[in-house]
Amino acid sequence: QLQLEESGGGLVQAGGSLTLSCGASGSTWSSSAIGWFRQAPGKEYEGVSCISADGDVTYYAASVKGRFNISRDNAKNTMSLQMNGLKPEDTGVYYCAGVGCTSDYVKNYGQQYWGKGTQVTVAS
Repeated sequence: QLQLEESGGGLVQAGGSLTLSCGASGSTWSSSAIGWFRQAPGKEYEGVSCISADGDVTYYAASVKGRFNISRDNAKNTMSLQMNGLKPEDTGVYYCAGVGCTSDYVKNYGQQYWGKGTQVTVAS
């Protein structure tokens, strides 16, 4: 089973950039689709992006499409989310997760497959 750990969160001004990283231990990394969920204060969880096991399929929520880019390196068991043009509404806790992933949606398999999260704060 995968154990996931996020890093790279922080405070950034609106319009700035951050790169989140997700590292994993476990033998199933290269056969697992991986994604990002986020939770803004007082709001429901939102599926932000995901990438298939082989990296050929990606999904982006409409709210981040064109600004965020997801990639993975299966040789290093890592995945990254490059976030550009950040907006205050991108503020929240970002969670790396084992997911189902198609070009149309990211499927949540449950929080038992999530990391502990990393805080992203975008100041206006």
